[in-house]
Amino acid sequence: MSLREQFGRDVLLTGWGHSRFGKLVDDTLETLIVQVATEAMTNAGVEASAIDEIYLGQFNSGLVPLGFPSSLVLQADAGLVNVPATRVENACASGSAALQQGVKSILAGTARTVLVIGAEKMTHAPPELVGSALLGADYDMAGKHSTAGFTGLFAHVAREYEGRYGAIGDVLGSIAAKNHRNGVANPYAQLRKDLGEEFCQTVSEKNPLVSDPLRRTDCSPVSDGAAAVVLTSADFRTDAAATDPVRLAGFGQANDFLPAARRDPTAFAATRVSFERALAMAGVGLGDLDFAEVHDCFTIAELIMYEVMGLTAPGEGRRAVEEGWVYPEGKLPVNVSGGLKAKGHPVGATGVSQHVISAMQLTGTAGAMQLPNPRRAVVQNMGGVGVANYVSVLEAV
Repeated sequence: MSLREQFGRDVLLTGWGHSRFGKLVDDTLETLIVQVATEAMTNAGVEASAIDEIYLGQFNSGLVPLGFPSSLVLQADAGLVNVPATRVENACASGSAALQQGVKSILAGTARTVLVIGAEKMTHAPPELVGSALLGADYDMAGKHSTAGFTGLFAHVAREYEGRYGAIGDVLGSIAAKNHRNGVANPYAQLRKDLGEEFCQTVSEKNPLVSDPLRRTDCSPVSDGAAAVVLTSADFRTDAAATDPVRLAGFGQANDFLPAARRDPTAFAATRVSFERALAMAGVGLGDLDFAEVHDCFTIAELIMYEVMGLTAPGEGRRAVEEGWVYPEGKLPVNVSGGLKAKGHPVGATGVSQHVISAMQLTGTAGAMQLPNPRRAVVQNMGGVGVANYVSVLEAV
């Protein structure tokens, strides 16, 4: 059943913008927001006066001097003055949380056109501050300092997984190598270098253990960056857009317990529910998807996503790598963008970036990243260790 059948209207992604991800020393949070907001409105062919509402996904204002960024979007165009603008925060899923708020405004009929932005400025801060800020998303570690930071939390997941299903060092290295290789073709990516499987599978001076069994290449980098998308009801779409639109076919959200001790650390049960809800709303199954962008903040997360989305049974995620299913030429390419692993992970921007990259694929505008004629995609973004979970199904129009 389509969104129109369920809610009386469709939601389209009609324009988007994306900054480069990385250590952007010449950019501020404000300049990044202005850049992508301007790009998205231009790409959508809409004037600022057509925007009814703004949502800004940003995780941690404690990392930047200005802790109240929602109105920074107005700097993109004076025509945005007085438009309602709201910052949305849900840990590393803040970008997708902002997007779903925009979708719900359109489905509720309170807005016709919504500008959604995800942005984060992180690399200027010392590592201990970044680590402490990210740990604010964990029940037990919030407010504490840890040399391993969030890596330690996902390393615990990896050790639990290995205890049940056997060693996974090589398969995690293969996932890292895949995403680094994919990232070479992504002009927005922070890490555009094919490191090869041997390097990613081996502990070395240049690829040390960060928290056993996770090596440096198993961890996404600290990043700056932003992305934006214009959402509109199909009834109010402009024909002035620079590209074809993309339809939101379904979406799902599910939250799990904090603290993590209340649940199975390898199951990511609420993540599974968010997939099920999005696919059910779209009326499709896994076999109807042409590619996936998933939240690989660490390689163990991507491995478990193969199982959570139903590509393999629990404990058998390695098959998806070993049999080539998740490579660009496989039956379900995963993270053709390079994922968070190579593209980078400016936390609040990540969910919006995943939707933008997917929209580019579905409109044939992904350049060197382009897959052959994809028609439907799934996007998965999460905050914490599988705590706040968002999934979208997007379709070419």
